[in-house]
Amino acid sequence: MKTRTGLVIGGCLLMAYAVVGATTDADLAPAGVLLFLAAVLVGHDAVWMVAVLAVGAALTRVPPRCRTTVRIAAITAAAVTVVGLPLALGFGRAADNASVLPLPYGRNLLAVLLVIAGTTLLACVSPLRRPRAADRKESERPGGGSP
Repeated sequence: MKTRTGLVIGGCLLMAYAVVGATTDADLAPAGVLLFLAAVLVGHDAVWMVAVLAVGAALTRVPPRCRTTVRIAAITAAAVTVVGLPLALGFGRAADNASVLPLPYGRNLLAVLLVIAGTTLLACVSPLRRPRAADRKESERPGGGSP
């Protein structure tokens, strides 16, 4: 409980510092700040949370023995996509300067996502996976045999 209280107090102090810093800035454009905050709110609540809930609902259909592996893969793929997609789309790239973002980021992002998917598939179908206690038959459970 002390940790949570400390984190809440620290977060409030950081937000207060940001608000004071923004309001004392001579170049503050309140309309721009409010537009940015509204866009972040809509992007988070209307796009990101809907996507997370849809993926979470889809993961309930994954067999229980692979569910943790698939969750880890989904989180990893989301993180890689969030980092790599702006580079793959190339927003802000100067068309006349070939040295800015010179690599095929779209192809490389797809390759990394395919490696994540392949590794997940191999981990789920691997014969080296040991069955969990919930996956074993009653006769295989320790002390669960009939007398």
